Amino acid sequence: MTRPFEGVKILDFTQVLAGPYASYQLALLGADVIKVERREGEDMRRTPLSREWAERGLAPGWQAINGNKRSLTLDLSKPEAIEIVRKLAATADVVMENFRPGVMDKLGIGCQALSAINPRLIYCAVSGFGQTGPERLSAGYDGKIQAMSGIMAITGHEETGPTRAGFAVCDVLSGATAAFGVSSALFQRNHTGKGQLVDVSMLEATLAFLSGQIADYSVAGHRQQLSGNQAVSRKPTANLFKAGEGYLLLAVNNEKQYRALMAALGREDTLKDPRFADWFARQENEPALRAIIEEALSNKSAREWEKILEAAGAPCSSIWKIEEVIDHPQIVERGAIQEIETPYGRLRFAGSGFRLAHGGGRLDRMAPELGAHTDEVLESLGYDEAAIADLRAREVI
Repeated sequence: MTRPFEGVKILDFTQVLAGPYASYQLALLGADVIKVERREGEDMRRTPLSREWAERGLAPGWQAINGNKRSLTLDLSKPEAIEIVRKLAATADVVMENFRPGVMDKLGIGCQALSAINPRLIYCAVSGFGQTGPERLSAGYDGKIQAMSGIMAITGHEETGPTRAGFAVCDVLSGATAAFGVSSALFQRNHTGKGQLVDVSMLEATLAFLSGQIADYSVAGHRQQLSGNQAVSRKPTANLFKAGEGYLLLAVNNEKQYRALMAALGREDTLKDPRFADWFARQENEPALRAIIEEALSNKSAREWEKILEAAGAPCSSIWKIEEVIDHPQIVERGAIQEIETPYGRLRFAGSGFRLAHGGGRLDRMAPELGAHTDEVLESLGYDEAAIADLRAREVI
């Protein structure tokens, strides 16, 4: 089955996380992504989580976002390497990069220079703050954007202060935004025949995902505070509760669910308690309501209550670890974690996050060894064996 971006050629200069995450989404959907790296490879290949994988230049986090890609090594300080880039750009559909604004221009392979060669080229630049504005040259890192965007101002508890999300949320949100931007530009090119610049700011991409919180302030004047584990609904039964020796996250947000919760807990008597007559009263008496709920939850484990309450119609979840959820029956049934055979055994990675009835995302091969496709790519440009050997001897590739 043909996938959405089969036949689309992407020249990918991105590194670390936001940019590679974006190009990975397109690679899963069939795009031919040529990942351009410096001769020693990008630093992400050798993160210190696992010495074994770092020494192979295939750190797990790097593999997670570089499957289905081809690897080409180039020393972009050499004129011959720039010439190779220009030849590749002449037939490419998309160029992606996440350097600081102006870096690619200085190399002679920025948006304007490459678009002159190929007017249909879509050039996607991912940076901390975008290609314009007073902060355009400032470095963009996930933690910095989490702090600056407002995410950390609403994440955490009053007693412990602001907290980062447990993953690089701004990087992946920016990567998803970049993939969507490139997809939009490719679709628009069908109508106009023209390429264009896709300018992705990590800060703006993150703010787009905080649309509700922004509107709370811009429309109603509400100033967000640290919310702990409280849901955005602010319902007192949409929060984290102690259960047995663990914790249970309740997502009880409406009256029907509230009544189901109290019935399942054996506390139907509270439905006639004036302290809990409606959501306003429940909020005012939240400590008393919490005590009642946690007392009832104390006699079984969180996993047991998860089954009981879900069956009763009170949405909730116990706290699942990564190593547990990837083997959850729901995940297994839908094939959400994709498995591939590699020289290092059978490995598992996350896929697209959505399914298409016709030709959806698929992981075909693991992330490439450094420079694994250099010769293959150069041969496609007309370089013969002797020319490739000469480029390698002169450390261009």
